[in-house]
Amino acid sequence: MIIVKLAGGMANQMFPYALGRHLAYKLNTDLKLDISGFQAYENRSDIAFRRYAINVFNIVETFASPEEVKALTVRGKNLFERLFLKKASRPKSYIKEQQRHFDPSILGLKGDLYLEGNWNSPKYFDDIDPIIRSDFTFRQPPSETNLKLIDRILSLNAVSIHVRRGDYVWNAKVNSYHGLCSLEYYQRSAKYIADHVELPHFFIFSDDPAWVHENLHLNWPTTIVDHNSPLQEHEDMRLMSLCHHNIIANSGFSWWAAWLNQHPDKMVIAPERWVATPKHDVSSLLPQDWIRL
Repeated sequence: MIIVKLAGGMANQMFPYALGRHLAYKLNTDLKLDISGFQAYENRSDIAFRRYAINVFNIVETFASPEEVKALTVRGKNLFERLFLKKASRPKSYIKEQQRHFDPSILGLKGDLYLEGNWNSPKYFDDIDPIIRSDFTFRQPPSETNLKLIDRILSLNAVSIHVRRGDYVWNAKVNSYHGLCSLEYYQRSAKYIADHVELPHFFIFSDDPAWVHENLHLNWPTTIVDHNSPLQEHEDMRLMSLCHHNIIANSGFSWWAAWLNQHPDKMVIAPERWVATPKHDVSSLLPQDWIRL
């Protein structure tokens, strides 16, 4: 059995799921999801509220029981632990991510496992690419408004732009780690696309559309998509994934939208610096054919 702990936003749930799905597939065992961590977001004002969100996809959705989680994460105390330690140590089945970049040893693990971490690299699931793409298809059809926009996107040389703000702005700790993509980055990326694509039409998505309306002005046809609520974030991901090309933020949300884009000749532009703190190695996050600006 493979249990993956889910936390954070939609994209941060997709990465651990994909790794867990890969290991469960390799080991021919069950995959289960631990969503108990979302209780920690309740009644908190210092962090962005998060909820279990990947149930919008056609995933393998089986939830781990508290007993199953405990069996893989807590080792019974021996005499030494009972005498000298406040809590039991972790068993070998408990695997916590130790580094930001891809760790190939994870894919060689065997037996029952509990995985906790972000696991932000496509190298953790490249070997089962078709399975992950199938799992991350959407369960429900788009709403009427989104269906009309899909028709428009498919009729144009559509390019998605994702502007990630939210807690990247208001949470000082989050901002110090991630930083923000500059307006200059978006202008430069749009020009790069325009220099290589005929008649591009830019569709801009953001968790702060008011800021986009006031600040991000391009010299090419542009549509700001602002009708989907935060509870409909998956609709924005679907729309972005259907665009021909993608300009992403330093955000897993638009990373997944670009990864799910199935146009064989797509161009994906990503920020050269993904995080504000150079000490973290995230070089294995971006596929080699994506363009860094």
